[in-house]
Amino acid sequence: GRSVHVEVRGLQPAREYFYIFFAGSQSSPVGRAVTAPGFSDKPSRIKAVFASCAHWERGYFAAYRHMAQEQPDLVFFLGDYIYEYSATGDRAKDNVRTHDRAADIVDLAGYRNRYALYKTDPDLQALHRVAPCHMIWDDHEVQNDYAGAWSQDVEPTEAQFAERRRAAYQAFYENMPLRRRSIPAMDGAVRIYDRYKWGDLAQFTLLDERQYRSIQPCPRTDASGKVTSRRGHAAPLSCPDLSDQTRTMLGAEQEAWLTQGFSQISAKWNIIPQQLFVANALQPIEPKDPESPLGYYTDGWSGFEPARQRMVDALEASGVKNTVFFGGDLHAYLTSNINTKAGKTVAAEFVGSSITSDPGAESLIRSMKANPHILLVDNSVRGYISADITPARIDVRYRAISDRRVRDATVATHQSYVVEDNKPGVQTA
Repeated sequence: GRSVHVEVRGLQPAREYFYIFFAGSQSSPVGRAVTAPGFSDKPSRIKAVFASCAHWERGYFAAYRHMAQEQPDLVFFLGDYIYEYSATGDRAKDNVRTHDRAADIVDLAGYRNRYALYKTDPDLQALHRVAPCHMIWDDHEVQNDYAGAWSQDVEPTEAQFAERRRAAYQAFYENMPLRRRSIPAMDGAVRIYDRYKWGDLAQFTLLDERQYRSIQPCPRTDASGKVTSRRGHAAPLSCPDLSDQTRTMLGAEQEAWLTQGFSQISAKWNIIPQQLFVANALQPIEPKDPESPLGYYTDGWSGFEPARQRMVDALEASGVKNTVFFGGDLHAYLTSNINTKAGKTVAAEFVGSSITSDPGAESLIRSMKANPHILLVDNSVRGYISADITPARIDVRYRAISDRRVRDATVATHQSYVVEDNKPGVQTA
């Protein structure tokens, strides 16, 4: 619980700074930061990297080391910075290291200790030292597939889960480089959504897709209709929750803030780092059945389709150009075009694979033909996203490490894409 948040004033724009901390006779390594240009400045380039889904037990954080070696201007952590559970059974046989405890963490001491453990990793330390880091959470900073005030499980009461969430949010605030506006409120809420401008080149709008969302749609039930689980799954399109206009992913306040912001963007690029993938996607309801009908996955944007459509419609109505989404959560690389119902492309989307977490998206890979706007789903490698942002284009590289189980793993470019100024959508580099 002993953490210090420093907000330094009086710094010059567009300048490299170095810093160090002292505590008694101890000193920290030297850190580096680059300040943003002035609002009307015209920077020629931004180097940004994006990471998500780093399970301590499932591999070493070599990807973080390679991200640091790229000397980025900005680092974005898109969720699952820690994991609240430990691998068990046969899965645990593949662990390269273990968590501090086998049981799920549920209290403040547990969450604090988990962050302390992860932050002992030298490659993660190196990444934090090299550039300013922007932090948003996904689910595993609290619990897998939780939604707003509700657990994925039916056992805890709302009051019990509220205490767990409050503890998790408190530990997140204590351990992340967050500003004063993110100090936990009396009710435990922590604001993480925000926007930042990098001269006239880019505006970054970070979203929170966990804290304010409605309860998970279409929960699993037993024969009597009793809810047995709220964990994400592919639900039939006939489920009424999937078309319920009152349901929200962002909450009313954040959604209004986002929509209003679209009409006020003055930068060349509208970049939206967030936790999930935004493209609507049909997936098999029964993953192992090749003849299974298709449905929408309930834990992602597809499970909140009316809310997703409101965001896409607001993008189109605002007339804002050059929108690019970056996401995580999937444990696979995903590339898509974000289209209106009429088929007009209004944004490009790039989703990173995991830093170490096990491959995901198997069902999505099997249903690619049903989703022609999704250009790639690849879960074969672990890694991160590197992006070079210039006035003329954004060059996106999917960077893959050679082996998550090897501490000194190498890195290579797995796939490359381009988004050109005033040409919405993705092009292969």
